[in-house]
Amino acid sequence: MGAVALEKAVSFRQVKLNSRGSAWRTGVAALVLAVLAACGSDKEDDASNPASASVPRSVAPPASPVAEKDAARFLTQATFGTTETDLEELKADGYERWLFKQFNLPTKSHRDYINWRSANLQALQTNAEITQNHFRETYWMQALQGKDQLRQRTAFALAQIFVVSYNDPRLDSHVRGVASYYDMLNEHAFGNYRDLLEHVTRHPMMGLYLSSLRNQKEDPALGRVADENFAREVMQLFSIGLYELNNDGSYKGGRPVETYTSEDVKGLAKVFTGWSWYAGASEAQRTDARFFETGDINALNQERDWRPMQAYPKFHSTSEKKFLGKTIPAGGTPDPEGDLKIALDTIFNHPNVGPFFGRLLIQRLVTSNPSPGYVGRVAAVFNDNGAGVRGDLKAVVRAVLLDVEARNPNAGSSTTFGKVREPVLRLSHLLRAFKVSSNSGMFTSLGDTDDPARSLSQTPMRSPSVFNHFRPNYVPPNSAAANASLVVPELQLANEVSVVGALNFMRNMLAVNAGRDLQIDLSAEMALADDPAKLVDRINLLLMSGQMKSDLRAKIIEAVGDRALPAPTSSNAAAVNAARRDRACIAILLATSSPDYLIQK
Repeated sequence: MGAVALEKAVSFRQVKLNSRGSAWRTGVAALVLAVLAACGSDKEDDASNPASASVPRSVAPPASPVAEKDAARFLTQATFGTTETDLEELKADGYERWLFKQFNLPTKSHRDYINWRSANLQALQTNAEITQNHFRETYWMQALQGKDQLRQRTAFALAQIFVVSYNDPRLDSHVRGVASYYDMLNEHAFGNYRDLLEHVTRHPMMGLYLSSLRNQKEDPALGRVADENFAREVMQLFSIGLYELNNDGSYKGGRPVETYTSEDVKGLAKVFTGWSWYAGASEAQRTDARFFETGDINALNQERDWRPMQAYPKFHSTSEKKFLGKTIPAGGTPDPEGDLKIALDTIFNHPNVGPFFGRLLIQRLVTSNPSPGYVGRVAAVFNDNGAGVRGDLKAVVRAVLLDVEARNPNAGSSTTFGKVREPVLRLSHLLRAFKVSSNSGMFTSLGDTDDPARSLSQTPMRSPSVFNHFRPNYVPPNSAAANASLVVPELQLANEVSVVGALNFMRNMLAVNAGRDLQIDLSAEMALADDPAKLVDRINLLLMSGQMKSDLRAKIIEAVGDRALPAPTSSNAAAVNAARRDRACIAILLATSSPDYLIQK
C-alpha cells in the first residue's frame, strides 16, 4: 500500500479517486508491490501428498474441525468469497465433509431464468427482448448467493478455459444459448473430462464461436478446405497445449517439442465437418436449409440454441483424417459421430491432458506458479482417480484444493505462491463478505463491467477472445516477475487506467446509495467501529484470511482511529452511524487496495 492513502484519513464521503490524485499513486504502488510479492524462489515441492489420493465416497466423511484462518483461506480458493456462514460450516465440518456436501448440492439453471425473464418481459411489453444483462442477473445471483459455491467457482474456472464470449457479435443475440453453455459447464464441473469435452465440442454456442457449426467438407474444385478453427483451439487451449509435457508439466526432453503440426490440424478439422443446428429426432428434419440456417431463432426452432449440434452426413468429409498419431481411413459411408468419438478419445487419452489441464485449474483456483510436484500430483489424479477412472473432475478439483502446497499454512510468507485476484473475484469477494442483497431480487445493478476507466475491465462471459481475459502464461514486460521467470496472468488486465477504475468501482460499491439495486450490510462492521483494532481484525479474517501484515494492520487501525477520524460529539444517532460507516468503509477500501489483498495466498 502506498503511504499517501494511509498518512491521513479523511471522511469517506470525500475520498475521490482520479488519475491525478493520490489514489492513482496508491493503486499503482499496490500493483507494483503485488508483482514484487509474487517473485522469489522458495516454492515447496513435496513429492508426497496423501491428500491428493482420491477414493470415491458414497457417505459423508466424519467432521474434522479446521482452524479459523485456514478455513477462511480455503474458502477464498474454493468459492466466490468467504462469508461468515460458510466459515462456520467449514470450521465445524472440515475440508473433506465440506467438499462432499458441495459435490452433492444441486444447481439452478441460467437458461430457466432467461426463459422466465423473457416471459415476464413479453407480458409487460410485446416486443421486449432479453439481452446479455439478463444473463448477468442470473450469473451474479448464483455467484453471490448460490449455496453450491464450489460448483459455481469451478464452472467460472472452466469458462475461462473453454471460452465462448458474448463479446463476439455472432453470440450477442443468443442470450439463451450462452446461458445454456454456462449451465453445461455447471452440470459437468464434477463429471468426467471426456464427457465435458464432448459437450463443449457439440454445444451450438461453441460451434458458432469457433466456426465448427456449418463446417463443410473440403471441395478441391471450389478450393474449399475444412474450417480449422476449432480443431486448433481444442488442442491448443482445451486439452494438450503446444508442447509435449512430462506429468509434472515440464517439457519432455528438457526443451519445447510441439504436440501437433499443421497437418494434424488439417486432419482433425475434417472430423468437425458436417455438424450444425439441432433439427429434431428424425434425420429427415436435417435438411440443407437447416444446416445452413443463419437467421434469428423463431417459435419453431427455439431449441437449436441449446440442444447439442447434430450430424449432417452429407456435409461430412470422407477423406483420410490423420491427427495425433491416429488415422481414420478414407472412403466408406460418412460417419460424423464415429469420427468424432475417435478424435475425442484420442485427445482425451493424450498424456498431456493431465498436466496441461491440471495446471490451468490450479492457476484459476490456487496459485499462478505451481511447483512441478503440485502439477504432477494433480495430473496423477487426473490419470487415475484411485479407482482406475481417468478424467474424474470431482477427484481433480479435490486434489487441487487439498494438495499440501495449496493447504500449506505458511504459504502467506512465500514470495512465489499465490495469484493476483482478478477484478470479478475481488468484487464477488467484497459483496459476499458483506452480505449483499438485491432490492429487486434480480441483481440488476452490475451489468457490463468492461470499462477500464469506470469499472472492472472484466465482465463474466465477455472475454475479448478465445484466449480468455488474460493468458495463463502472461508475464508483465520489464517486471520483477519476468526477472524471476514467473507468470502473472491477471496482470494482463492491469494498467494505470484500469487500476484507478477498479478502485473507483469498489469505492462506489461501498458508498451509500439507496437507489442502487445491490446493497451491502455493514452493520457488523459498524458495531466494531468504536474499536478500530477489532474492526480491522474482522476485515482481515473475511477478506485476507487473517494474513494481513502487522505493519499494514497498524496503519489501517491508525487511519480509522480517533486521531484521524474523531468520533462525532453529536448525540444525533444518524450522525454517529454515518461516522461508524465511514470508518468501516475506509478500513475496507484501504485493505482491498493493498498488496496483502491483491495477492490471494
